[in-house]
Amino acid sequence: MLVGAVNPLVTAPWRADSESMKGLQLSPRDDYRYVIIGAGAIGGTVGAVLTRAGSPTVLVARGRHAEILAAAGITLRTPDGTFRTTVTTASRPQQVRLTRRDVLVFTTKTQQLDAALQEWVDQPVHGPRGVIGTAGERLLAMTALNGVAAEEKALRYFRRVFGVCVWLPAVHLEPGEVIVRSWPVVGQFHIARWPASISTQADADLLTELVDAWSGAGIRVRTPGDVAPWKYNKLLSNLGNAVGALSADSADTGEVVAALRAEGENVLRHAGIEFVSFETSTAARADGPTVRPVPGWNAGPSNSTWQSLSRNTGDVETDFLNGEIVRLAHRHGITAPLNAAVARAARAAVQNGLGPSQYSAIQLAELLGINAITTAQD
Repeated sequence: MLVGAVNPLVTAPWRADSESMKGLQLSPRDDYRYVIIGAGAIGGTVGAVLTRAGSPTVLVARGRHAEILAAAGITLRTPDGTFRTTVTTASRPQQVRLTRRDVLVFTTKTQQLDAALQEWVDQPVHGPRGVIGTAGERLLAMTALNGVAAEEKALRYFRRVFGVCVWLPAVHLEPGEVIVRSWPVVGQFHIARWPASISTQADADLLTELVDAWSGAGIRVRTPGDVAPWKYNKLLSNLGNAVGALSADSADTGEVVAALRAEGENVLRHAGIEFVSFETSTAARADGPTVRPVPGWNAGPSNSTWQSLSRNTGDVETDFLNGEIVRLAHRHGITAPLNAAVARAARAAVQNGLGPSQYSAIQLAELLGINAITTAQD
């Protein structure tokens, strides 16, 4: 089997078009190449299933993970078996020869996004007769990250940004391998232009083609008029990530998570921010991924924060999840003490080099001061 390789320059065949085409008015008849920046749990899964479905794809990774992807492809461990897939890889932007048909899909953690955006924004985009502009001017940027900060970050660098609300249960702990907990439908994404008010027909054309390509690969794509309410729904869902990562007995933390989400909802309402209800999102995900056991994988806490602590990456995204609720509260003259406390606990775990599962549910509740705060509110 021919395996992927980190080529000196990853190129793409150019489809003849008119140099007089301005901006990004792409025809849905063009096929896109997806450059997945951050080949972890989300990016690795997306890149692998798109490759398996025949969509041109490049996976951008670093370190030992990049070396294994290049030498042996990516391994997906799924409920229905283990699959190794040959992938095209790169370890830095300079190894990818960008053309107008490329779509940049950012799948890093939010705390890693600024560096990734800065690396890619000024990369040259090539046409038949030379460079036609930079990535920030010419290419689409999709932000498939948790939280609600990524899209505004991306707009500092890229003219055309699409927000993605990600629902994809996967785990990346070992180089070259992703544990995908649903198969063959691996995830469900809600995608729309950010902000929705500037959406164009060209955006609709892009999404029409993307829906076909991605849904056929096993990623169910929905295209709401505005993805922001879905992103805030996912933000509320992710407020429990740090709890699952810090607690040794996550089955007993329901009350803690419920309190964090209730506080988050109160802050969003106070700020006048629209969000999709959990009833609506649960119903919408009926045709999405269905988590099933993966042979050889001890299913436990597996959210992105738990993965970061398990891999000792030196950072977690809590400040862009619980911290976002805290930011909004402070911006509107109120406080969010529960979310502030869990963000503080997550930072302490990183600073002290602690792994996951360091607290019992009772210890975590005491750390967050839930009893005292609940009593005060009553």
